Amino acid sequence: MSRDDPTRPVILAEFGSAEALIAAATRLRELGYRRLETYSPYPLDGAEAALSLPRPRLPWVVLAGGLLGAALGYAVQSYTNARDYPLNVGGRPLDSVPAWIPLTFEIGILAAAITAVLALLVPARLPRLWHPVFEVDGFESVTDDRFWLAVLAGDPRYDPERTRRELEALAPLRIARPEATT
Repeated sequence: MSRDDPTRPVILAEFGSAEALIAAATRLRELGYRRLETYSPYPLDGAEAALSLPRPRLPWVVLAGGLLGAALGYAVQSYTNARDYPLNVGGRPLDSVPAWIPLTFEIGILAAAITAVLALLVPARLPRLWHPVFEVDGFESVTDDRFWLAVLAGDPRYDPERTRRELEALAPLRIARPEATT
């Protein structure tokens, strides 16, 4: 990750409870911060609202992938059975739509599932073996009982001194900065 990466955390604050984390995220949003990220041992009710996250586009991407897969599956069956290698079996029509519905449906489901996996992994840059927050001493507590809030480098309101003061006013357990890497 480069220093210019807007998704790189520049300052982290540790909180002892989920309520404190949600309150801190809400307060920072009120102050004008837009690029925030939370880390917690379990999903938090209210975190999406506190961070003002937009509605995900994933359902539409998966729908498009499924429809494209179904159309491709139907087109392959139509081409191979009716045009490329036609077999007249028992006087049935070569272009038999009812016979192709089950396979078209299954190919559509398979394409939607593959699209969903890729649409989750690629934008999240997963699998990620290293992230700057892993260098912060004590960050591993996020897997047990601690809650962390990060202000990201791309935040237009970020100023090292002002952001630190505003975080200190929220009474975190501690404030840390990940090491900058090139």
